[in-house]
Amino acid sequence: MDDRVKLYVMGISYSQLHSGAFALLLAQEGGPYRIPVVIGAAEAQSIAIRLEGINPPRPLTHDLFVSFAHAFGVKLKEVFIYKFEDGVFSSELTFSDGDRTIVLDARTSDAIAIAIRTRTPILTTNAILQETGFIIDDDGALRHPDEIDPEAIDDNDDPMDDDSDLLNVRGADYMAEPKLENYAIEELERTLAQLIEDENYEEAARVSEILNRKRAARDGNK
Repeated sequence: MDDRVKLYVMGISYSQLHSGAFALLLAQEGGPYRIPVVIGAAEAQSIAIRLEGINPPRPLTHDLFVSFAHAFGVKLKEVFIYKFEDGVFSSELTFSDGDRTIVLDARTSDAIAIAIRTRTPILTTNAILQETGFIIDDDGALRHPDEIDPEAIDDNDDPMDDDSDLLNVRGADYMAEPKLENYAIEELERTLAQLIEDENYEEAARVSEILNRKRAARDGNK
């Protein structure tokens, strides 16, 4: 359990490279790391509505799920992002009715949408944090930890503890772009097709190179 790290939702931004997708930015609680997660439009809308405190006239799917669970005395205890593979984060939901505890697999976007409605802790491992996390530098850009001077990192850095612009980032648009290397193969294929359609051949070449590497790695593991 000591290996687990608590996260919270900082915000959502539109993905400039991946048409129809959004970047959900998760932040390490009490630390400098940020994790961008690619999610779909429907899940992004569901999360954004809750972050902004908007009450839709009729319950959304995630609202209905939460109401159903509460009606039967079932409580969500935690969301655990336990794996990152081929650009995809895998999550588990731990439920309890007081007598039984059940763990269910879920898409990370759905898990987060439910977690923010129930004020449930969102956790991951240090290994996933180190592999997928970034650090916000003084210019507000996301940098990989390898690009940051370790002595410049404050382990107790929390955007909620200072007077910077990050104070307003919860629930707001935050332009965090996920690394292309973290995209799944299917996502890279769609991104490549869109870039070619837009005649952005320089970026398409970069995406194609990453895609070929991922395909080779996948085929080599078969």
